[in-house]
Amino acid sequence: MTGWRTLFYKEVLRFWKVSFQTVAAPVLTSVLYMLIFGHVLQDHVKVYDEVPYTSFLLPGLMMMSVLQNAFANSSSSLIQSKIMGNLVFVLLTPLSHWSWFVAYVGSSVVRGLAVGLGVFVITGWMVHIQFVWPLWILVFAVLGAAMLGALGLIAGLWAEKFDQMAAFQNFIIMPMTFLSGVFYSIHSLPPFWQQLSHLNPFFYMIDGFRYGFFGQSDVSPWTSLSVVGLAFVLVSAVALTLLRTGYKIRN
Repeated sequence: MTGWRTLFYKEVLRFWKVSFQTVAAPVLTSVLYMLIFGHVLQDHVKVYDEVPYTSFLLPGLMMMSVLQNAFANSSSSLIQSKIMGNLVFVLLTPLSHWSWFVAYVGSSVVRGLAVGLGVFVITGWMVHIQFVWPLWILVFAVLGAAMLGALGLIAGLWAEKFDQMAAFQNFIIMPMTFLSGVFYSIHSLPPFWQQLSHLNPFFYMIDGFRYGFFGQSDVSPWTSLSVVGLAFVLVSAVALTLLRTGYKIRN
């Protein structure tokens, strides 16, 4: 266990050394979303009975921050190591592909949860928030962060330069996150867009996470858990296969 624990510690230390950029900055972005959207839409949008819009918005912002930062952690670490050439020092170690996976995904979960917790601490006092099912909150936060950490591994292995990584994040991760119900309920959308939203796994992560706070959701939390769990298994299988074969890191 010493190998993956050392790599895990190295990856956590990597983002924590620049926590002003990797943790504080995303928290500030979410606070601005809360202030702007909450102020503008508080009296105009009603999603759940007896749940103010700002209360509805907070879990979505928390989960959005968790997902985006979990992806950014593993993907940025790999692409930086590949471009700077220091990935060879990890390749020289007798670490298995499982050790790589656990260390990179584990550190992504830590960063994602740290940012999500920071968003809650800074903005939680602004709204009345409930904790109807805390276990659902924890399950979806960890599972969502782990899935995005694994997806970040795939992106980091595939990308060969920073603009490829930026394209992956801007054209895949960002749209799927913003169109997943962070700022609205999908029941407010036209039928076509409702059906399209059900094809987005990010929607199930945020909807299940929000269920833990209010006990209300657009779909059953068990359905969300099944979709997110299946997506995590598939993404992890691809990431492990690429790590085992040394895709774009052994040439």
